[in-house]
Amino acid sequence: MSLRLTSGVVLLAAVIALPARGQSEAQTIAVPETIRGEGVPPIPAEVGRALSRYQEIRSATFEDWASDGSGMYILTRFADVPQVHFVATAGGARTQLTFLKERVRSVVNRPRHDQFLYVADEGGAENDQLFLQDRKTGRVRRITDGKSRNVGPRWSPTGTLLAWSSNARNGRDMDLYVAAPDDPRFVRRFKEVSGQWTVSDWSPDGSKVVAVEYRSIEDSRIHVVEVDTGKTRTIAPDPDDPKAGASSNSHARWSPDGKSIYYLSDQGDEHHYLVRHTLLSSTRERLTFPTHDVESFEISDNGEGIAVAINEQGASRIVFVGNPNHILDIRKRENVSYPGGPPVMWGLAGEVKPPGSEVGKTGVISGLGFRPGSQVAGFTLSGAGTSSDAYSYEPNFRQVPVPEPARWTTSETAGLDPDTFPEPERIEYPSFDGRKIPAFVYRPRGDRWKGPRPVLMDIHGGPESQFRPRFLGRLNYLVNELGLVLICPNVRGSSGYGKTYLKLDNGKLRGDAVKDIGALLDWIAKQEKLDKTRVGVMGGSYGGFMSLAVQTTYNDRIRAGIDVVGISKFVSFLKNTQGYRRDLRRAEYGDERDPETRAVLEKVSPLAHAEKIRTPILIVQGRNDPRVPFSESEQMVAAVKKNKVPVWYVVGTNEGHGFAKKANQDYLQAVEVEFLRRYLIGDEKEGRHD
Repeated sequence: MSLRLTSGVVLLAAVIALPARGQSEAQTIAVPETIRGEGVPPIPAEVGRALSRYQEIRSATFEDWASDGSGMYILTRFADVPQVHFVATAGGARTQLTFLKERVRSVVNRPRHDQFLYVADEGGAENDQLFLQDRKTGRVRRITDGKSRNVGPRWSPTGTLLAWSSNARNGRDMDLYVAAPDDPRFVRRFKEVSGQWTVSDWSPDGSKVVAVEYRSIEDSRIHVVEVDTGKTRTIAPDPDDPKAGASSNSHARWSPDGKSIYYLSDQGDEHHYLVRHTLLSSTRERLTFPTHDVESFEISDNGEGIAVAINEQGASRIVFVGNPNHILDIRKRENVSYPGGPPVMWGLAGEVKPPGSEVGKTGVISGLGFRPGSQVAGFTLSGAGTSSDAYSYEPNFRQVPVPEPARWTTSETAGLDPDTFPEPERIEYPSFDGRKIPAFVYRPRGDRWKGPRPVLMDIHGGPESQFRPRFLGRLNYLVNELGLVLICPNVRGSSGYGKTYLKLDNGKLRGDAVKDIGALLDWIAKQEKLDKTRVGVMGGSYGGFMSLAVQTTYNDRIRAGIDVVGISKFVSFLKNTQGYRRDLRRAEYGDERDPETRAVLEKVSPLAHAEKIRTPILIVQGRNDPRVPFSESEQMVAAVKKNKVPVWYVVGTNEGHGFAKKANQDYLQAVEVEFLRRYLIGDEKEGRHD
């Protein structure tokens, strides 16, 4: 939530903190020192009290296994931001290992050592640094320079060398670096590149890495790079096939015997599938034939098992490939049936019940990783009825019934009954061109509220992201306690539905995605249980642009809008976003240096139509945002204020692309709830009956 900190804007933190007329200071929420705002009234303390339990909901994510298999590293928050914890057994105690003021973004175990590497930035600026910490002594050493952006750390098989990507050379291109942490003097750039390269895996002998070059979501390439010389060989797309064309290739992993590289590709297909590339013969073999995207996989260290995560219309399931307990015979390329059925962890609501009723009906699996020396896969699982938590699973499909996953963490829901959290309903609605647009709908309990309910449309970012039925967390408050119907559409351009759908909003087609929301408004108007006179819109990042675009295009059909770190003008956004991102964003939105493209970008930018916003608006921004610069929100606020409508404007001075720190999140949610109560829900004393 955004506020400009220049001389052109009056900072009203002190005004915000003052009690409203008739209210004492104790009757309002205190504004954190790290928040600056404009136009935001004092927020009643009762809002904070009502939100308090929802704001204490926790989550945990599986990050990696310890080298000796003695337990797993997870990220979870007990204070202000997520930190590294260690868990020795399923359901065991969480031992905190890092105690930073900033969030830890990821964790990678160091092979053959009792150490781990973690990634953290400062103030949300995303200049990520790599830190090596000893698990027993707690000693920490920074590996990187403290100022550049460093991502994708990967250890060599012995843990002797570390490779990663960094823009240290020019602030733009992500070159490949290698270091020997036991010799702090040894740090070397072994591959100078143009663009965005990341290290994906090491060869078993430690002489090469396989790296992914990302040009756009439709064009990414896989290269084998010699660490000593930088000599490079491209393996995907096939450099010897003139008809191969651009394709998306990612998530490369070396086989334990060093003879093959496995990766994901959509070459010649709508969806991503698993490929095995044999290095000696340069042959390419397709291993899976899904009708949905294979989104990730991992290989056990003995090469006998591959865990594959499949994205089925937003929800997840895992299948295991390999011997001896496989469900997909690689040689025959056909499914093999075992007693108890396949190892389905997750499916769409009402279609597949996962093992263990405690994890709900729909959800998302992420972060796969095999325990050393075993066929046990760790992962993060998140669903409507439970917070994100760390699990493990060992496939044994000859056992009847099929064994259930082991739950390593059980994150607290602050005493709230998980059975009250709404399950999403997956719908499809027709758009202007007859295309079906998928969406997830969260409804309040029917016995608690009467009459048609107000609606909040929540649009995801990306734009190549996808709303998926993960745990809503504190957003459950909007549905459970305010009685809002939350609708989360995956408009054209979203991933997960094939590459044809992915391309439908590119360049000059940007406005068609906004029309998809117009079609959603049509659908809402036809639903008896939805109040078409009380519809709001919100979104973050690209979703923030979509929220602004809806407010300028369909302002007469909504009551209020929330924009979080959103793009207001594409030309200024492309000019001011960080250099390492600029060309990637041009591939999606178009190159503003081309006059014809620039004219299109100017036309679809919300700032050009700001005078059409005649409804209340809340704008949110992180001061250190490297992706959508602070200026995007500032210029939108200045423009909408001319319309003489309520403009609430909030900035986190120590935040980046969204709010990460709990104190800021708590205050912001209270502001959002008060905004929605005033301008979307209105006075409905008769609307609720507990």
